[in-house]
Amino acid sequence: MTFDPLALITAFGLIFLAELPDKTMFASLAMGTRMRPLYVWFGTSTAFLVHVAIAVGAGSLLGMLPGMAVKLVSAALFVFGAFVLLRGGDDDDEDGTAKTVTGFWPVYTTAFMAVFISEWGDLTQITTANLAATNGWLPTAIGSALALMSVSALALLVGRFIAQRVPLKNVQRIGAVCMAGLAVWTLVEAFTG
Repeated sequence: MTFDPLALITAFGLIFLAELPDKTMFASLAMGTRMRPLYVWFGTSTAFLVHVAIAVGAGSLLGMLPGMAVKLVSAALFVFGAFVLLRGGDDDDEDGTAKTVTGFWPVYTTAFMAVFISEWGDLTQITTANLAATNGWLPTAIGSALALMSVSALALLVGRFIAQRVPLKNVQRIGAVCMAGLAVWTLVEAFTG
């Protein structure tokens, strides 16, 4: 087997562009405003790595997953995320600032599950499977994983930037609205796709 750097670049470019407007990028941004961004990144990156491995290893089977059930669970998780962000205002300190969720395992698990469940049958997963079939599995896996992890890092940096300049209560409300919007988007995809 030969390693084709062009296949890696192709996978990175296609997956990066496909993931930018994706709901998991917005979920990462929202989680990064309330949770430790590095822990969120570890969780999302691990979930992306698992999905890349699945896409590369069993790409042809992805179309057989029950799409409706996956989208309904994903929508429920986004609703839960909106609830958690809105409820977050209840644990303010005396100075009026909300506490950040800091424990590694709770943040990691939340980020992992949000991405792991919502990425099933996603455009980037299907694209990765198709690229692996035509361009080789190793460069596709590396390019796809790097692209997904880069988009997550970019979203977390933007989330942190916003959180430092806008009052956290406002960020939480906006994040909750975004999560609720993602839930609606996912439900529309479930019933129209």
